[in-house]
Amino acid sequence: MNRTGFLGCMITVMRKELRDFARDRRTFLLTLLTAPLLYPLMFLGMSKLTSLRTENQLDKDLALPVVGMAQAPNLVAFLASRGINATEAPKDIEARIRAQKDDVALIIDPDFAEDWHAGKPAKVDVLADTTRRTSDVQVMRLKTTLGEYSQSVGALRLLARGVDPKVAAPVNVGTRDLATAEAKRGIFLSIVLPLVLMLSAFIGGSHLAMDTTAGERERQSLEPLLATPAARGALVSGKMLAAVTVGLVSMLLILLSFKLSASMGTGAATSLDVSFAAMGKLLTILLPLVVIGTALLTCLAASAKSMKEAQSHIAWLMMLPMLPGYALMAYPLKDTQLWQYAVPFLSQNQMLVKVTRGEMPSATQWVVYLLASLGLALVLWGIAVWRYRQERLAISG
Repeated sequence: MNRTGFLGCMITVMRKELRDFARDRRTFLLTLLTAPLLYPLMFLGMSKLTSLRTENQLDKDLALPVVGMAQAPNLVAFLASRGINATEAPKDIEARIRAQKDDVALIIDPDFAEDWHAGKPAKVDVLADTTRRTSDVQVMRLKTTLGEYSQSVGALRLLARGVDPKVAAPVNVGTRDLATAEAKRGIFLSIVLPLVLMLSAFIGGSHLAMDTTAGERERQSLEPLLATPAARGALVSGKMLAAVTVGLVSMLLILLSFKLSASMGTGAATSLDVSFAAMGKLLTILLPLVVIGTALLTCLAASAKSMKEAQSHIAWLMMLPMLPGYALMAYPLKDTQLWQYAVPFLSQNQMLVKVTRGEMPSATQWVVYLLASLGLALVLWGIAVWRYRQERLAISG
């Protein structure tokens, strides 16, 4: 088959698969619209709810059970001035915190007054269950207030002795943040979106990739197609191109949904860099991953005897894009090491992080990334073509 015939066959197969896919309206809409609608609502809404929860708990008065209130009247008064109202704690305060009836309590040491008058550090204990996220804001607020009280009392004691409180701070530590405005603005984006985009790109065309091979094999409609004189490479390419098209459209809709959320100015959406230039870079990075995912799914579907067996691979396939994120949490790597841009999934993660930080990958990094990613996709495509050339592929069951 000449080049024109190969391309014509590939385009014909692609159009046929997309037309068949569009006929199943429910599956078509779920595949394209679920992620664009779900991800912005999930992540941006979650960020908004977390922000509202923190603001509400910091603004309203906090009722604080205290053991030994009589030992520290000045401390109790200072807490009240910060909206933390002390109440006498019940005897079973530890059990109440474990049962989540109270979030946090304060235990004032019995020797607090004696140590206070002697100028010694007077002890207090913050009682909380740190495994419960419902108490994190209250614990942070209480500890911050106690720190303010300790600093103010320490300064007054030094003044009473004729000593400038600044003497107790011989080093004035400052911080010069070298992060660019774009990087700060993309903190949320650089943490959440790389994982979301990688996962969506990798399995975005999964249903079509599996249905065009395992599904047609189960319905016994693949054998007549394989009986035609069309080259197997053209058949595989056409089916993969249809799945890649669906995956790219899904990715574009996800990015547009984040852009719409940012324009509405809700939650953390305002921190996202969703310019068309950034979207173009993200799509360029994700294109090889869409092709890799489609090629791998085609290989697996060609080895599956049924659609159900092919779908069972999704569980472990979804873990692959997540592995670099977990690994980098335990062992962070500098993105200047060129070998990272040749490792599947790690390279996509590093490239996405760069773009979401407002940085531009170097020309060398782009070349290594694209060559390695497209090379892997070509190998997987070759395996899929080899699998299609095996006669037992047309046999169902």
